[in-house]
Amino acid sequence: MKFPKFLPDGGTIGFVAPSFGCATSPYQETFEHAQKRFTELGYRLDLGPNCYESSGIGISNTPEKCAQELMDYYVKSDNDCLISCGGGELMCEILPYMDFDRLAKADPKWYMGYSDNTNMTYLLATLADTASIYGPCAGAFGMELWHPAISDAFHLLTGRAQTVSGYPLWEKEALKDETNPLAPYHVTEPRVLRCYGTEYAQRTNGTTHLYNDQLNSDPQLAGGNLQTGAVSPASAPSFHVSGRLLGGCMDCLVNLTGTRFDKTKDFIERYKEDGIIWFLEACDLNVFSIRRAMWQMEQAGWFEHVKAFLIGRPLCFGQDMMGLDPYQAVLPVALSHHVPVIMDVDLGHLPPMMPLIVGSLADVTVSGNDIRIDMQLR
Repeated sequence: MKFPKFLPDGGTIGFVAPSFGCATSPYQETFEHAQKRFTELGYRLDLGPNCYESSGIGISNTPEKCAQELMDYYVKSDNDCLISCGGGELMCEILPYMDFDRLAKADPKWYMGYSDNTNMTYLLATLADTASIYGPCAGAFGMELWHPAISDAFHLLTGRAQTVSGYPLWEKEALKDETNPLAPYHVTEPRVLRCYGTEYAQRTNGTTHLYNDQLNSDPQLAGGNLQTGAVSPASAPSFHVSGRLLGGCMDCLVNLTGTRFDKTKDFIERYKEDGIIWFLEACDLNVFSIRRAMWQMEQAGWFEHVKAFLIGRPLCFGQDMMGLDPYQAVLPVALSHHVPVIMDVDLGHLPPMMPLIVGSLADVTVSGNDIRIDMQLR
């Protein structure tokens, strides 16, 4: 695994828009304020030609032009790292015009983004054996007061830290809109981790009490509400698990499954001695779509050598469709591998989210309702 050099003091931050650009409110205002913040911090900026484009369908420009911008800005030496302008809908359409062999041979460069940017962060790891950061897009750095999650992402990018932890509150209803574009996260909901299969993890406090014995011994895993299976975090044991981080937005991952860009099995075989810690979150998928996605990735062999699952709060958090909730959507497949499954983690589209280095060797420690992820660049 290749790890890029960190963004140096006074370095140059490149911006690209392989998915949506920042052409409309509130994204234009947040992007421009982010540029102001970075400039005030002493950094130079290098904006790609698509940053303010909106002529594309589901992305900033045509797939060809989006791919050209991304390739050019990744391999050129005028910038030290790349931050995506935003997520979107159809970044997958740029992939036929990308040259991942060329990216694999280029000097590695940090690329940061999430959601639709899974099409780059995930494939850099699996096709180019190069690490990336699954973290906020450019506009998030434009909020008036950086949330600790935004600071954590910047610290990863600059090499000031390689450890992230969960945050006490999360945002259910955002305040940011066209009239209030620079609003910070409106965090009101307490984070509550829900952990399953912890008997398969190494204890850190010597205890052997399980979160949910009945759930893990139930071969059906179908009836009842699995959300109630996890006991109060305060009474849960501490445990940790190590492995190589891989994952992203399930909407994009399931779309890649089985295509010519899917070299996941080669990747997990290459790093089978480390094992894989999958981090997964969902945007537009409902609970049935999540369950289908888990089934498809399982049948494609992606979960061989898995060590644990970190599941972020989905955008459909709290949804119940015909008796299926987000927990039941994930657990039947995940628990069949006899590994810990940590759910409602600070990942994904209900901020804040812990930024993660895709491809890093991570040690995940859960203690009660707290989670810490230490990432090693090796």
